[in-house]
Amino acid sequence: MINKKNLWFLTLFSLVLVLSVYYITMPKELLLTNNGAINEDNSKIDIKEVSIIETLRTEDNASTLEEINKLKATISDNTLTTDAKNEAFDALKLLNQISSKEELLEEKIKNTFDLDSFIKIDGDQIRVVVDSDEHSNTLANNIMRTIQESFDTKQYISIQFK
Repeated sequence: MINKKNLWFLTLFSLVLVLSVYYITMPKELLLTNNGAINEDNSKIDIKEVSIIETLRTEDNASTLEEINKLKATISDNTLTTDAKNEAFDALKLLNQISSKEELLEEKIKNTFDLDSFIKIDGDQIRVVVDSDEHSNTLANNIMRTIQESFDTKQYISIQFK
């Protein structure tokens, strides 16, 4: 059984971890407030259009953060049973593991194929969006094989090129 001190530590640690990942992956364009932003030396900053990959990551990070907040509220609710809190804690741990796996796979695709990608894992289904001008079946098959190598069981992988 988890005591309160460990529960608080794990809760705060996972919050810091998720916020750190969110901050690191957040596009710099979102930090600017207007299109005509001026930097310190009074020169105009060029703001480029945000890619579909960055948009998908931002939306996924927002939904993940919302889910984490719900689970943390469940864990900290004093009216719930210990079993319900343990289930919420296990779900929180699984959510963190899935997020880590998605990031590792994105990095693997970046290193192997030199392509930006967005990966969303939902059970045994993996959705991959690749930012590439080349739309070939060979590239899609190679990406699918690269992703499948990271799993012991059969995964259903779908590839989209944007």
